[in-house]
Amino acid sequence: MTEVGRIGAGSAVEDHGYRPAPDGVRANMIFSADGAAGFHDRAGPLSCTADQQLLVALRAYADVVLVGAGTARAERYGPVRLSPAHRAQRAALGLSEQPPPIAVVSQSGKLPDTMFGSTPPILITSARSARDNPEVHATPCEVLSCGEDAVDIAGALSRLRDRGLARVLCEGGPTLLDELVSADLVDELCVTLAPKLAGSQPIGRGIASTLPAPVGLGLHHVLVSEDDYLFLRYGRHR
Repeated sequence: MTEVGRIGAGSAVEDHGYRPAPDGVRANMIFSADGAAGFHDRAGPLSCTADQQLLVALRAYADVVLVGAGTARAERYGPVRLSPAHRAQRAALGLSEQPPPIAVVSQSGKLPDTMFGSTPPILITSARSARDNPEVHATPCEVLSCGEDAVDIAGALSRLRDRGLARVLCEGGPTLLDELVSADLVDELCVTLAPKLAGSQPIGRGIASTLPAPVGLGLHHVLVSEDDYLFLRYGRHR
């Protein structure tokens, strides 16, 4: 049975069934009521305080945060920062108290300067890019080459798992999510539905899906905030 609840201004959305993270890929996305994944190339204008709190909490339960380079640049990503409470929750879940690293999928190797701090990012790129692109070699982080001419996302997840990073939180953007869905690699999808109209917002390169049919999901819970945001958590029928 699907859990349905309401959250007030002082409630923590992450207290409603988001712990622990699944072993596999959990994707977290926000969409406007008319289906836009962002506004002027950013998800921030669609978000709210509870959504931002959830984003931080989901990071706290993950081994690694996976994101596309375009999203990392547009949203000015920085290293993951955890509160003392989230560090304690990680310890209780048997995870390292250190913040999870951010793994960025990029062919260009161009990462925002804001990403570099106490926990360096992981750059995931293709073998050709790692071999021929000077930007990749100039980036002060670990580089994983997966796939020859384009990133093999399944291979990238396998390499992360080999490093003990099995609980993957994907924060998009839409192009990366499409690649994970097409490769049948998404185990759980957390969706924030914003009570906003954004119109047509072209984001990502829009490659057609290779799925032969839509993949079914089960709705695990629904939360409604006092400002009319919907928080939905779906899981795969395995």
